[in-house]
Amino acid sequence: MTTFDDILEEAGKFGRCQKRIFALLCLVSMPWAGVYVGIVFQGFTPDHWCRDSAVVERRQACGWSLADSRRLTVPLVNSSGVLQHSSCEQYEVDWNATTLTCDTQELNLSKTPTTTCKDGWEYDYEGRESFVTEFHLVCSDGWLVDMYQATLNVGFLVGSIAIGYLADRFGRKMSFLMSNLLNGIAGILVAVAPNYASLLVFRTLYGFGVKGGWVAGYVLITEIVGVEFRRTVGVVYQMFFSVGILFLPLLAYFITDWRWLQVVITVPYILFLSYYWFIPESPRWLLSQNKKSKAVEITEAMAKENKMSLSKNIETLADDNADTSTASFMDLIRTPKMRKHSFILSYNWFTSAVVYQGLIMRLGILGGNVYIDFLISGLVEFPAAFLILFTIERIGRRIPFASANIVAGASCFITAFIPDSMFWFKTVVACIGRLGITMAFEMVVFVNTELYPTFVRNLGVSVCSTLCDVGGIVAPFLLYRLAVIWLELPLIIFGCLAFLAGGLVLLLPETRGVPLPDTIDDIEFPERMKEKVALKNQQLTNLLPNNNVSTNKDPATV
Repeated sequence: MTTFDDILEEAGKFGRCQKRIFALLCLVSMPWAGVYVGIVFQGFTPDHWCRDSAVVERRQACGWSLADSRRLTVPLVNSSGVLQHSSCEQYEVDWNATTLTCDTQELNLSKTPTTTCKDGWEYDYEGRESFVTEFHLVCSDGWLVDMYQATLNVGFLVGSIAIGYLADRFGRKMSFLMSNLLNGIAGILVAVAPNYASLLVFRTLYGFGVKGGWVAGYVLITEIVGVEFRRTVGVVYQMFFSVGILFLPLLAYFITDWRWLQVVITVPYILFLSYYWFIPESPRWLLSQNKKSKAVEITEAMAKENKMSLSKNIETLADDNADTSTASFMDLIRTPKMRKHSFILSYNWFTSAVVYQGLIMRLGILGGNVYIDFLISGLVEFPAAFLILFTIERIGRRIPFASANIVAGASCFITAFIPDSMFWFKTVVACIGRLGITMAFEMVVFVNTELYPTFVRNLGVSVCSTLCDVGGIVAPFLLYRLAVIWLELPLIIFGCLAFLAGGLVLLLPETRGVPLPDTIDDIEFPERMKEKVALKNQQLTNLLPNNNVSTNKDPATV
């Protein structure tokens, strides 16, 4: 029997064909950034105050400034020791029964009773229109803004499971294309939603397709490259999300209406439908479905594009992943070490999502130049991928993974207590935290795959990563509601979560140089697996025709 990995030795492990497909699929990560964190711009909440129709009419007649009419409409309130105009209360004055002249200085309203806003709000738009200003999601309705991000993550949660199943049932390529069709339709529906309730429904559908399609692309590219290239293409595939992060503030700067920004973010998903003609189905999946002739046809086309030739071994090509074991959720928690791995990895998925999304969304409420702040924070994500690729084979997985979480946690704590007057120092420390949590988020993906045996690996990753979406649902409520109490309070919570995550990672085993486990016994009794690998290497040595041929293979690929 010849496996697909054996055939890749002849067809090319990462030749011109795989590089072309990889480049096309990396583009999928870029618009996902706009979907994932676009709330910073689409849900921007500008400075606002109660609207009084009589004062607005007088402002237009007298040529008052916004500041003049605001002084007559809303009282000053004490906010964290600073007097500022209220956003949610107004003076209770019947201007129709009061003589209102153009000289606003003669009025003293300091002792006038106040009430909640009655005629809506006025906004200092600063050239930007968001769904917050369109649907008046402020004051008592401010929590509804959190639902915009929460419903997206609900879609992520359901979609990643559903489309994961469809990808196994109907193929990676078909699931990828159907996801993008759904993304295109749902994304446009979000842009034309007539009210906020329908917007949330369409946003949930949008999330359903976006993450599932991204995961299908991830699986497809890792299945058509050689085993030694999988980790690198996986990390770089995720890194293009950071490229999308850099483009987002530039797009938002020039496209100031949230609906048109939504259209621009959605257009790439419509263009990705053209991939029907440019990317193949996964030969591994075809073999698992007993579609050998189609798998051979695609493999021969890959070899031709790579300018490689295939031997007659392809005639005996067969599925190397056939397994009689049926995975169940209980396999993840039945034995002590599997239970420990499941808990720690699930918690790290949750923490990565909460802290990562929280730190990005926090940029929208700091009051600085959100475009510059967003761009700077996006730039610091790039070193994360290079640090991972540099350290994981030299130092291992556990220490960089734990360190990334601890650095993120420490940065959150320190940032919370740096005074605003030390702006650049505070920015630098915050960026270090963003770098740390980005590195942790990217590492949890492949560490998860290395800590589960083959027959339960996909299920294990799916179950653990659902906590990522739960974290995404929690993050906006945690950030926006706690920030009302104290702007830096969310950072304290993020720091605690990340510190605990880093400490728990240290309880995991190191997987550098360790072959992927095949059974639960390999996890529970790792010393037996080492003996098994040593025996297998000895058998390979004995089978070689001469002893001059090197057998120093990376045990992780055995």
